[in-house]
Amino acid sequence: MRQRSLTAIVLAAVLAATTGCTVERHWGGNTNTGGSGKAKVGLVTKTDTNPYFVELRNAARAAAQANGADFSALAGQFDGDNDGQVRAIENLRQQGANTILITPSSSTGVLKAIKDARDAGILVIALDTATEPPDAVDATFATDNFAAGEQQGAYVKAALKGVPPKLLMVDGTAGSSVDTQRHGGFLKGIGLTDGSPEIKGHTAANGDQSLAQQGMENLLQRSTDINAVYSMNEPMGRGAYAALKARGLTGQIVMGSIDGGCEGVQNVKDGQFAATVMQFPAKMAEQGVLAAVEYAKTGKKPSGFVNTGSAVITDKPVPGVESHDTAWGLQNCWGGKK
Repeated sequence: MRQRSLTAIVLAAVLAATTGCTVERHWGGNTNTGGSGKAKVGLVTKTDTNPYFVELRNAARAAAQANGADFSALAGQFDGDNDGQVRAIENLRQQGANTILITPSSSTGVLKAIKDARDAGILVIALDTATEPPDAVDATFATDNFAAGEQQGAYVKAALKGVPPKLLMVDGTAGSSVDTQRHGGFLKGIGLTDGSPEIKGHTAANGDQSLAQQGMENLLQRSTDINAVYSMNEPMGRGAYAALKARGLTGQIVMGSIDGGCEGVQNVKDGQFAATVMQFPAKMAEQGVLAAVEYAKTGKKPSGFVNTGSAVITDKPVPGVESHDTAWGLQNCWGGKK
């Protein structure tokens, strides 16, 4: 008996190490399909360090506890770690999950693992990031990222007050649907295309603050004649701001971002960003867990895309762009303060 227990402990440690994951809770047993009564919810996020995914995980865990569901959370080691997410899905299947909630690092990189899970009777819901094709999962609960990007672009355009943009763009992970949608939405909102001469440069930073700072420093070595910055998320916005501040350029820049975390809203209040577009990851997580509970009870599955909303946060409102101030933003950041 002692030897079997020791083996189980060692196996659990190996699984955690090879998956690069955060583990909230494990359970045993075979996979239970819908209608079994007990919801066993597994969450797979892109990383376990990005504050956005920490908030999403915390909200999912709280919703699971409130609704009597078992809960386990795993994550990739970094944004873009498809292999880590595949291993996480496989581990959750072995643990007996009947619902898996996932924020895929790549919209296509985990499709086979998702298909295998669905073929085994597991409900799979994408949170925050859609798969390609969208029907690779049963349903998606997420921000309309194109619309969020468009809101950011429209704000930056209006804030420039008719002055033509001289734009630098700080993108996320190349090829991810979130990056592509936010980038495209921003360009539509500001009235440009990828080939527009108003775009003076761009860098990809994989959602990382340090990489964004380095990338912006490299761009500024070419030219400092800019007046606008797009940042795909707030950590990268903070990195870009640090590089701009070191060059004494912050006073001439209108920078927008997307996320709406409490730190990001404070960045707006402090003048680092002109505006940010708030998402509601707590709402995504809560709705995902409730769908898992319903599936476990009745076998009923959600379907399609569910837009969980977005809102512009700024203390410098502009005509034509609906917004809330930072006081509202700090009360509602990521939906966790309501």
